[in-house]
Amino acid sequence: MDLEAIASKALAGARIDRAEALELYRRAPTPRLGRLADHVRAHKHPDRIVTYIVDRNVNYTNICVAKCNFCAFYRSVGSSEGYVLGFEELFRKIDETIAVGGAQLLLQGGHNPDLPLAWYEDLFRAVKQRYPAFKLHALSPPEVIHLSRLSQLPVPAVIDRLIAAGLDSVPGGGAEILVDRVRRLLHCYGKATADEWLAVMRHAHRAGLRTTATMMYGTVETDEERIEHLLRLRELQDETGGFTAFITWSYQPANTELGGTEATGVDYLRTLAIARIVLDNFDNLQASWVTQGGKVGQLSLAYGANDMGSVMIEENVVRAAGASYCMDEVEIVRNVEDAGFIPKRRNMHYEILGDPIFRDRDVPRMLELATARAAGDTHVPDELADYEARSRAGKQLRVIPNPETAAPRTCSAGTPPPRSAH
Repeated sequence: MDLEAIASKALAGARIDRAEALELYRRAPTPRLGRLADHVRAHKHPDRIVTYIVDRNVNYTNICVAKCNFCAFYRSVGSSEGYVLGFEELFRKIDETIAVGGAQLLLQGGHNPDLPLAWYEDLFRAVKQRYPAFKLHALSPPEVIHLSRLSQLPVPAVIDRLIAAGLDSVPGGGAEILVDRVRRLLHCYGKATADEWLAVMRHAHRAGLRTTATMMYGTVETDEERIEHLLRLRELQDETGGFTAFITWSYQPANTELGGTEATGVDYLRTLAIARIVLDNFDNLQASWVTQGGKVGQLSLAYGANDMGSVMIEENVVRAAGASYCMDEVEIVRNVEDAGFIPKRRNMHYEILGDPIFRDRDVPRMLELATARAAGDTHVPDELADYEARSRAGKQLRVIPNPETAAPRTCSAGTPPPRSAH
């Protein structure tokens, strides 16, 4: 197969097929692949604007029954290191986010069997009541599937209820590689098959939500399976047009059951570039500086990326696997401008909001990402007693002393939570 013929096809804006994508990915020299991706990026974004969002990445619980072998973040039910954030804790995080110009939470967490659908609905309603304009970019497809199984409601019904409670958009987490052979080896097939992940996104798009799409590569997948992942995303985007952006990052092996070694920065740039070329119906590609570091993140802008992602403010999952890169708005803007681009703030829909906030007013520098909780904080939020737990450990934790009566209060089976009617 002629590499130059494939390159000419990509340069002309024509769609490349599976075999052509694989040939480019395997054989094109890295600088050539980057130039092709940059050409596609420039065609879609000729104004040389590179966007970013000021929001906060909050993991509301680390308790998870999925037990993916590539994850260093989760803790088993009953673990002394397990946590659930309380509503007031989340409100404080929102206040801190608003103070630095943010208007959104990226809210994801473990598959906690002791958090029913009602907990999420009440949380979302409480956020919207207190912060009407604040956005909730929340719950990846496997989390939605988990809630569907817990509530015994179909996925579309769960999505409708979450939208009614305040859900604004859906992040693309949990995609890993959308090939079931890989998902079985990673122990994530049980949380969502490839078809199930795509079906959640299809339902979300049909319900009017916009979502992102992701790919975590560098575990056990082949080159062919990476391309298959991209083609499945492209196919769904042809159908619904609901994806706003694509984000890829390398597997972080430290502290995981799976172990292994991390893919190189060159592998990341090649994967990003082929994604830009194959995903011809995606407008936006994010640079994953949180796993690659600021300088490779900056170099991503020459390999197809047009967005620097999120300031983040907080990060827990990648940090658990040993990576702890931090870039506040000042650092993101510096990297964008030094690469010859124009930085602009955006929202989740990629609508431009304006110039960097720190150039209009004083914003505290953020030199280290925050965490979900301070080390050693194991308190149980009071409101958990209002929701029925399923696990034995969860039921024991929800016996919380009532200071007025000095007697324990707990949520008995079948008693609906008092915060809302369902």
